[in-house]
Amino acid sequence: MLQVLQNLGNGKTVVADVPVPQVGRGRLLIVTQVSLVSAGTERMLLDFGKAGWLAKARSQPEKVRQVLDKVKTDGLLPTIEAVRSKLDQPIALGYCNVGRVVEVGAGVEGFAPGDRVASNGHHAEVVCVPQHLCARIPDAVDDQSAAFTVIGAIALQGIRLLGPTLGEAMVVIGLGLIGQVAVQLLRAHGCRVLGVDVDAAKCALAQRFGAETIDLSKGEDLLTAAHRFSRGRGVDGVLITASTQSNEPVHQAAQMCRKRGRIVLVGVVGLELRRSDFYEKELSFQVSCSYGPGRYDPQYEEKGCDYPIGYVRWTEQRNFEAVLDMMAEGSLNVNSLISHRFPIDRATEAYALIAGREPCLGVLLEYPNAVDADRNRTLPLALSVRHLPCKGSVAFIGAGNYAGRVLIPAFKAAGAFLHTVASSGGVSGVYYGKKYGFVQTTTDTRAAIANPEVDTVVVATRHNSHTRLVIEAFQAGKHVFVEKPLCLSHDELKQIEEVISALTEKQHSPLLMVGFNRRFAPLTQKIKALLSGVREPKSFIMTVNAGAIPAEHWTQDPEVGGGRIVGEACHFIDLLRFLADAPIVRWQRLEMTTVTHDTVSLQLGFADGSIGTVHYFANGSKSFPKERLEVFCAGRVLQLDNFRRLIGYGWPGFRKLKLWRQDKGQAACAAAFVEAVREGKEGPIPLTELIEVSRIVIDLASVNENR
Repeated sequence: MLQVLQNLGNGKTVVADVPVPQVGRGRLLIVTQVSLVSAGTERMLLDFGKAGWLAKARSQPEKVRQVLDKVKTDGLLPTIEAVRSKLDQPIALGYCNVGRVVEVGAGVEGFAPGDRVASNGHHAEVVCVPQHLCARIPDAVDDQSAAFTVIGAIALQGIRLLGPTLGEAMVVIGLGLIGQVAVQLLRAHGCRVLGVDVDAAKCALAQRFGAETIDLSKGEDLLTAAHRFSRGRGVDGVLITASTQSNEPVHQAAQMCRKRGRIVLVGVVGLELRRSDFYEKELSFQVSCSYGPGRYDPQYEEKGCDYPIGYVRWTEQRNFEAVLDMMAEGSLNVNSLISHRFPIDRATEAYALIAGREPCLGVLLEYPNAVDADRNRTLPLALSVRHLPCKGSVAFIGAGNYAGRVLIPAFKAAGAFLHTVASSGGVSGVYYGKKYGFVQTTTDTRAAIANPEVDTVVVATRHNSHTRLVIEAFQAGKHVFVEKPLCLSHDELKQIEEVISALTEKQHSPLLMVGFNRRFAPLTQKIKALLSGVREPKSFIMTVNAGAIPAEHWTQDPEVGGGRIVGEACHFIDLLRFLADAPIVRWQRLEMTTVTHDTVSLQLGFADGSIGTVHYFANGSKSFPKERLEVFCAGRVLQLDNFRRLIGYGWPGFRKLKLWRQDKGQAACAAAFVEAVREGKEGPIPLTELIEVSRIVIDLASVNENR
């Protein structure tokens, strides 16, 4: 299928061939009829992509701070590589889509195949959208009008925050798509409206919708006009829908408001506010969040948990419905906002238009060819002879940032044959598939695992899918490398053990490997060699300055990520298990009282008398090393910082070792696994240790008592 993508590194827009996405739980699979290019938002993305590195940094100072923090912990070269990798990844453009539902995912209510819906889907022939970001289109509304639903909801949410009442005097600064819709909605509220823009044509259009206007390009004085418009009282409210770096729109809005007037920002403007503007009049100022309540809330959007109507009357979905209802009854006219139409295969011309100087407003992309969503889920990438099955032929399930930046290059360097890369949406699979030379990419995970030309599966998806994919791959007779963690619960661990046991009884034992890469790091191997001659018990202190992650992040969700102890601290439990070279026989968790439960001390006791503590802290400074290991034994100390520098204190024949760059062992981990597959060796990490560490980590994530 065709989809519009943009490279943030250079601003280039392309119409790419991408596999049709699979429908997910709580989602709708939609064949697109028409989509609307949001000229303001999407032009900003184009400008950002075309800007140089310095201009990009100036536009996102908070990202610059994150980069500088990463340099402190990971070093300059890895940070540069990470930034380049992020900017090179294509992003899907568009969020105003109209189409017909062809499939509904599990748990979806209120929609059925055949429904005509408006959604925030991308510019693509087929899109997969959460149900709460979709709304059925009334029969009286045509597809072209319905394409403005999301734009209308953005304007409507800003107006809801503005709280207009009948007869009030309102100003709309910026008469682009959102501004033109806002003018009509405010008029429908019974308000007098003053529209402001620098474009005479846009001002003329707003006048047709019943607004008085000020054309700033003619040198008209805005404050004088607003004073006259408000009959000398000051306007009741201002909705800012403009896009500019200037601070003037907010300053002027404050000046034209009456005492206790309201200002709501929907667009993007400079926000260096002047205290006197707001203090003297006791003005209120609020920034509107996109389509309405529910936006960016994973519980609402991803998990489908609706807000009770008695407490949140207007969610983003209900705003969609309200906009469509107004279109159906003729209160909202958007047909006159359409200035250009392009077929999807000429979408690059549409983006050249909005990036240029030719006047445009509503630019529609049309999809003349109906796509069969049941087909086209696998896309060949390499033009070569049919691949003959061989050992180490890999299918990657998941093509996220870590898989693409770390795991796939590691397997390629290890000599694995990169056969298939599967991703849920298709875009990242195409990008990494072409970049690293995969034979094909797909959104059909089951087909990728069942492919007879594949003997090895790498699972690099979100944590809650690991168990299902591991079992499915085992049952297909494949070797499995699963990015940590192996599973999230004892029940899941039991399922995996039962499958392994059944395969062993049939004398068919595929390899299982968990991506516990830190035991393979070169400085870890050096520590292991130094400790090999020490007979007495050892003391380990692993300090992980993990940093804070918001409670709403998927890794913090017990059902999806399992929490950071299961999802991340497992690395360090395995590391100490490897260095102690003895089973863990007792363990305890001490937790600081926090919302996210990710500032803990995990205490371990080993069968040989060694002890270990993993301090996994989310409340430290980023200027402190992110990962520090200290080993005390035989009157000596070893200190490892960020897997880059190792120092020995009192260690005969060893003082220090420093690498040019951080190495956490990912490449060596992948190489050891690929070698085991090809040579028919035992797994690089004994199965008993994988099960042991997984079981203990699950215990540590769920209890606080001694074991």
